[in-house]
Amino acid sequence: MTLTQQYLGGLTSQLERALAGQAALIGQAAEALAKALVSGRWVFVAGTGHSHLLALELFYRAGGLVRAVPILDEDLMLHRSASASSGFERESGRAEALLDRYGVKAGDLLVVISNSGRNAVPVEMAMIGRRRGAVVVALTSCAHSGAHPSRHPSGKRLMEVADIVLDNFGVEGDATLDLGAGVTMGATSTTVGAAVLQALAAEGASRAMSLGWTPEVYRSSNGSGEAENARYLEQYRGVIPHL
Repeated sequence: MTLTQQYLGGLTSQLERALAGQAALIGQAAEALAKALVSGRWVFVAGTGHSHLLALELFYRAGGLVRAVPILDEDLMLHRSASASSGFERESGRAEALLDRYGVKAGDLLVVISNSGRNAVPVEMAMIGRRRGAVVVALTSCAHSGAHPSRHPSGKRLMEVADIVLDNFGVEGDATLDLGAGVTMGATSTTVGAAVLQALAAEGASRAMSLGWTPEVYRSSNGSGEAENARYLEQYRGVIPHL
């Protein structure tokens, strides 16, 4: 078996566990998402390091919720200094200012993504989000998180402070392929995390529609959706950051 076949087989199994094996939990999160949409609230998605890619996964794309808002801080992303971002995400005190900047309030859904679940920023974001009355969904690797101590002063990890915990079922260390000589490659957290988020968004939107929500979903601007998307831009530019 080639490494490509190994990776595909492992990834497929992991996807099945993350999606089919957590249908009830995804349903709970989708119910909270639906309530936020019906109430005119927001779906905020946050992640640090590579997890910020998943914060962007639901934002401004074909089939994406218009009211999905990524919480972004360049210090916590990779493009300015990847190594510096690793230090910043361990610092207490950053999360509250970010939630203030984006206006996270009661009735919102806040999805916090961290594969390790141990760094201060995502842990504090979940804690403060809950204190503000948002429903907090964590997307994390329980195996990795359980193998390492928290870096937050509380000693808590993300999976211990969220309302709903979705496991990406990744292995400790994320990389799944053993190349020998102590070398592992083939991370899965981004691929599986994106699938979980897309399923959650679709499930939540469907439930919101059954409650009378008028769909606000982007279409492809490179297909036939440009005019519809332009209406959303006119309505929400200046309200949704990053549009």
